[in-house]
Amino acid sequence: MIIEGYAALFGVADQMRDVVRAGAFAQSIVRRPRIPMLVEHEARAVAGEWTELREDGRGLYLRGEIRDACRGAARAKRMLARGVDGLSIGFVPLVQHRTPGGRVLSEIDLLEVSIVTHPMQPQARLNLARHLSRAA
Repeated sequence: MIIEGYAALFGVADQMRDVVRAGAFAQSIVRRPRIPMLVEHEARAVAGEWTELREDGRGLYLRGEIRDACRGAARAKRMLARGVDGLSIGFVPLVQHRTPGGRVLSEIDLLEVSIVTHPMQPQARLNLARHLSRAA
């Protein structure tokens, strides 16, 4: 199953008041062009892999595949069937500064992106889920 959407939006504060700047993921994407797809940030619940990551004018857009052979795949598919569409980034901030309103993140080391019930950034959502048909 292929899924895609925005895992982070630039210039939009999340519930912790973190704001990601455009370009924050650029170096990380070069270092790690594929990253794990987890369920609810649980390391044991790998559902697949994000195979396309890119920044655009809106934020961090990604596409990946839920792979049936992965331990968390069935759980991820059940969540999607229930209408769960949240995405959340697992990261280490490399360059940040504090403001009276929160943190501004200018460079991020992206480690994983999870399918989540309650995303920290409410607009970080999947916009497409489709099944792959493979020829035998």
